[in-house]
Amino acid sequence: MSLLHRVGWCRCLLMLAVAALLTTAAIQSLSDEPEIALMIGEPYEAMRQRSSASIGSAIPGHAWFRIPKSDARLRFIDPKYGFVTPLARFFTVGFGRDQRIDGVRMSPQIEPLLLDDTLKVVLDLQEQWRNAGWVPIRIEEFPSFADTPQWRVKLRDVNQGGKTYWHAGNQYQVMLVVNRFKDYRHPTEERYLIKLSLATPWTNP
Repeated sequence: MSLLHRVGWCRCLLMLAVAALLTTAAIQSLSDEPEIALMIGEPYEAMRQRSSASIGSAIPGHAWFRIPKSDARLRFIDPKYGFVTPLARFFTVGFGRDQRIDGVRMSPQIEPLLLDDTLKVVLDLQEQWRNAGWVPIRIEEFPSFADTPQWRVKLRDVNQGGKTYWHAGNQYQVMLVVNRFKDYRHPTEERYLIKLSLATPWTNP
């Protein structure tokens, strides 16, 4: 093997090693993010023990909610219908008097987002749901989000925004809402809030 070939081969190996390290670092970074891992209907304490994000205990005999003590992502761990959200700053886990989880309300973001970033989040969530067998419902009134000129005009309208509902069989329902938000830290930018609610079905298909 010539010296030129050896140099080229070494460079190739070095590039592969760097790529592997970067991939490993990205995976490790994602796995290090605090998360709340849960299923609707399970004992609240089981969620607390499983999750890497710290969250307070349920209150015996009371129907209430708790908030994680740091930014955290939701990992919905149903073996068929599971999905993962980005990190969230607003995040509540509700429980009933039986101390079982009855719902989640969250905003899957840590600050109001620009429109392009907002669409990336909602379209990724919809793709996860679609791939896991969730089905959009009431689509004539509440169509699924899409990156189209018509949707962008609708979302930019402070009086409209968007909303979509999805069902996972007869087990779960999610509602996803997007609205313009006046962010005083970025007064010249169009910023958006995403709201996600997860529970057992509360509307008909």
